[in-house]
Amino acid sequence: MLAAVLLLALPFCTAESASSYAGSTVVDSYPPPGATNTAIDAYFPDASQVGYAGPTPTGAEPAAIVTAIPFSKVEYVFPLSRPNSADGANNTFNVMRHWGNLSPFYSVESFGLPGASPVIPEGCGINAVHLLMRHGARYPTTGSGVSQFASDIHAVASNEGLSVTGDLEFLATWTYKLGAETLTPFGRNSLFSNGVAFRYRYGELLNAFTNLPVFRTTSEDRMVDSALNFAAGFFGVRTYETDYHQEIIIEENNFNNTLAPYDVCHNANTEDVGYFGDIQANKWANIYLEDARKRLQPMIQGFNLTISQLVNMQEMCAYETVALGYSKFCDLFTEKEWEGYEYYNAFWYSDGPGNPAAAAQGLGYVQELVSRLTHTPISVWNSSTNSTLDSSNITFPLNQPIYVDATHDVIISTITTALNFTSLAATGPLPTDHIPPHRSYIVSQIAPFACQLVAQVLSCPASEEPTHIRFLLNDGVMPLTGIHGCTEDSNGLCALPSFISGMHERIGEINYAHDCFANYTMPNPDNIIDGRYPS
Repeated sequence: MLAAVLLLALPFCTAESASSYAGSTVVDSYPPPGATNTAIDAYFPDASQVGYAGPTPTGAEPAAIVTAIPFSKVEYVFPLSRPNSADGANNTFNVMRHWGNLSPFYSVESFGLPGASPVIPEGCGINAVHLLMRHGARYPTTGSGVSQFASDIHAVASNEGLSVTGDLEFLATWTYKLGAETLTPFGRNSLFSNGVAFRYRYGELLNAFTNLPVFRTTSEDRMVDSALNFAAGFFGVRTYETDYHQEIIIEENNFNNTLAPYDVCHNANTEDVGYFGDIQANKWANIYLEDARKRLQPMIQGFNLTISQLVNMQEMCAYETVALGYSKFCDLFTEKEWEGYEYYNAFWYSDGPGNPAAAAQGLGYVQELVSRLTHTPISVWNSSTNSTLDSSNITFPLNQPIYVDATHDVIISTITTALNFTSLAATGPLPTDHIPPHRSYIVSQIAPFACQLVAQVLSCPASEEPTHIRFLLNDGVMPLTGIHGCTEDSNGLCALPSFISGMHERIGEINYAHDCFANYTMPNPDNIIDGRYPS
């Protein structure tokens, strides 16, 4: 009887030969060719031509950041399907929050001020707000590891050399459906929703404008789309194009741009400095993915599951989920391996406190922030600031109650480093052989897709003259004690004159010319914690 049971089970253990198209790239295009027919446009007049709009009175602008208690947090990712890990049904473990910079934005509980709320402190008034945001969820960058993984799978499958079984059996008919660089539908939705939320929180500040706002982004496709989707959510789809001015700054090598400063910082692009984080991350990958390699390799024949390919598969989980809504790659890895992937993200050593060129890259934006806070034009051009644009009160106004700038994940990281948010570096350099308990630097909390760094300029007590400033990073209130002159405060407040003075001091500490262009080697060991090369 036992033998019969074993025989019945054998076919289910047999590896399945992959189809010849496994790993091939699938591309769809909409609208279909020839579908655009302007000759029939007259049959579909717009609302202004149709008329009969009915009553259209407007209400008062919301100010939820002043009044909304409890604060409304970002916790869900509809319409994406929340993935499970390989080891099961732990509903409290959220795989998506372990994707590092590929995680969708979520509200962070605390960066060391557990009692502080994003809602402004009682008795204070909101005078201005500065938003620095990352683009929404996107497809992988061109030539990424995930596209290479697909090509490698297809190369083997097309020669009938690939067989899969068990958890990897889906690869027999799997195809690569991801584009490159541009926003996914979820990415567009995230920025639109963020725009709506920002209107709810800070809409009342629109009453203080005397001219149309100027918002900034860079020229990359996903950056423009992110900015426009945010604006459509903030102002409304029907009117956003005429409700503000969208400044688009060229993002390309040798163009000064504080929202893409790596293009004018040589050391940000060198293997031994700019990509030092990859070297460190690979050391850790060889440790945390070894069990996964031993577990999954027997399920695939004809294809070597190297550690780097396993990293690609984890990234495939994240990219497919934000692009297609679901991914079978997610279920392949355990909770421990997803925790390992979050830690694998190389930001600390490439774009954060552990990289000697990080603060230099964030310097330009800090100079712009101080210029806006003091209503004083920039007069020294010693960083990535653009003297043509920033010298103009048209392209760089200094009197707006709302500022909105769109940038990239690595720049959010370099700017928080330049601002000297020392609470993020409190637990020190990250080891490459284990995950330290209670670490302070977690990439998914700092620079996920659609993340937001908000500076609230306040008056306490409420008045027309601002007296204080504080920062929210993904809704978590940031301690400012790393800034000279800012004292401990349970609400993260710093007196505005003290903050400005501290920023002038910090700006003077950062040696842009040296850290971006000097010929130096990484310290060994790398014990940098403030994003500057040791003096």
